[in-house]
Amino acid sequence: QVQLVESGGGLVQAGGSLRLSCAASGTIFSVNAMGWYRQAPGKQRELVSVMVSGGRTNYADSVKGRFTISRDNAKNTFYLQMNSLKPEDTAVYYCTASSSARNYWGQGTQVTVSS
Repeated sequence: QVQLVESGGGLVQAGGSLRLSCAASGTIFSVNAMGWYRQAPGKQRELVSVMVSGGRTNYADSVKGRFTISRDNAKNTFYLQMNSLKPEDTAVYYCTASSSARNYWGQGTQVTVSS
């Protein structure tokens, strides 16, 4: 089992920045990919960014050049740095970790960007 605890959401003005953190514990050795999803009101959950073993990353077109996923192996934590935030980035953000057996999810953290 892997447990994920998120932090770092909040309210920010358009153009501002936030950094989300996701602290992982448990059978972390089984994880081969980690990432972030978001879900805005009335919309489906969508992939924001993913990092797979080896460090390869991928981003949704809507966040490319503004968001950066990273990890700190020593802290068992991964991050989503969000810059130049837009009102349309407002959503609940979820971190996720995947093993060959299943996906694990954090509890979600609210990000609200005011115009």
